[in-house]
Amino acid sequence: MNIALIGSGGREHAICQKLYESPLTKNIYCIPGNAGTEKIAKNLNFDPLNFKKLLIAVRFYKIDLVIIGPELPLTKGIVDFLQTNNINVFGPNKYAAKLEGSKAFMKNICKKFKIPTAAFKICKNKTDVKKFLINNKLPIVVKADGLAAGKGVVICKTYKEVEKFSNEIFKGKFKSSKKLVLEEFLSGEEASYFLIVDKKSFAFFGSAQDHKRVGENEKGPNTGGMGAYSPAPIINKDLEKKIIQRIIEPTLKALKSKNNPYTGFLYAGLMIKNNNPYLIEYNVRMGDPECQVILPRLDTDLVKILKAATDNQINKIKINWKNKKCMTTVLCSRGYPGSYKNSQLPNIDNLKLSKNSFIFHAGTKLKNNLLFSNGGRVLNITEIGNNFSKIRKNILNNIKKINWKKGFFRKDIGWRVIKNIK
Repeated sequence: MNIALIGSGGREHAICQKLYESPLTKNIYCIPGNAGTEKIAKNLNFDPLNFKKLLIAVRFYKIDLVIIGPELPLTKGIVDFLQTNNINVFGPNKYAAKLEGSKAFMKNICKKFKIPTAAFKICKNKTDVKKFLINNKLPIVVKADGLAAGKGVVICKTYKEVEKFSNEIFKGKFKSSKKLVLEEFLSGEEASYFLIVDKKSFAFFGSAQDHKRVGENEKGPNTGGMGAYSPAPIINKDLEKKIIQRIIEPTLKALKSKNNPYTGFLYAGLMIKNNNPYLIEYNVRMGDPECQVILPRLDTDLVKILKAATDNQINKIKINWKNKKCMTTVLCSRGYPGSYKNSQLPNIDNLKLSKNSFIFHAGTKLKNNLLFSNGGRVLNITEIGNNFSKIRKNILNNIKKINWKKGFFRKDIGWRVIKNIK
């Protein structure tokens, strides 16, 4: 098969690697890709949001399947456009993508279908905010309604903070929406639960836990993700049953009732409290960096899985997993998630990695055969093994070998699960 993969991050490099390993794959085209995907695929350097140009490329390269990595093209309707032009594509349509594209849309589904989630109010102005504050205790979570690149959620400890961040959203801080959602703060342990979904059924596609805060000990502002590990030990069989019955099945039923059945990867961001799941958010694609710790554990041909899903036969394939653990630490540009400068990276091709170690490129590009950073999150240093503590030691050792002076990372990725190792 000739496959096109949309995106340029660490998630896409991890997906590209699995596609490359499949005997069913003939050629891979990454649009636009990064310095990592360039080694195993052909990068096509144009903006995939230019749908007309994308269609020309898909037809020129005789693409059999298009896989959408990030959320923005999905919310812009890339799947609808390609399907209208008879192109085989994996991902949800524009309507279903509102599960991530609009917090208000997701919350209204929760309300109508009695899906457990935090108490909330959709706010369009300051008056709406004040009404919610009268009846709710601090802290309060403020969420921009639309996409905000991982920066649209703030946990506010004072009413002044709530009003300040709310006003910034109303004034257009995020281009995607001037609406917001206020939520009660749920305490517990976060976990990510992944599925692969077709029009008839769905299958489990891994679990993970990630670290959103930029600083160690979970301090500082939220980021796109500083690291992750898989599987999520907190998700047991009993909890998984509750997740499916209380959250996943009602959501899929809701979209089918609107004649827009969900297809693609579905990622449920959960808060676990007293062995009960609450839906925090949906993502309509694989997580980043969760994808980078789930796919190395996958023991079934990814292309075979995706082909089954696009044929609405996911229920006919058995998805197997390695009995291994996996962790990734994100190496970032100094200054992220604030302002940062791109700079030259050391030549990581000279690193001698074991068969259990991977470096997934996130924000990288090649200039005159030299490797440069090209974003805030730059490299995902990943390791698979039997023990999280040993895995993290190997990751930190590899970061030390890279020795990128203008980068930084968290040394405590996996602190919760490593602390609990006996």
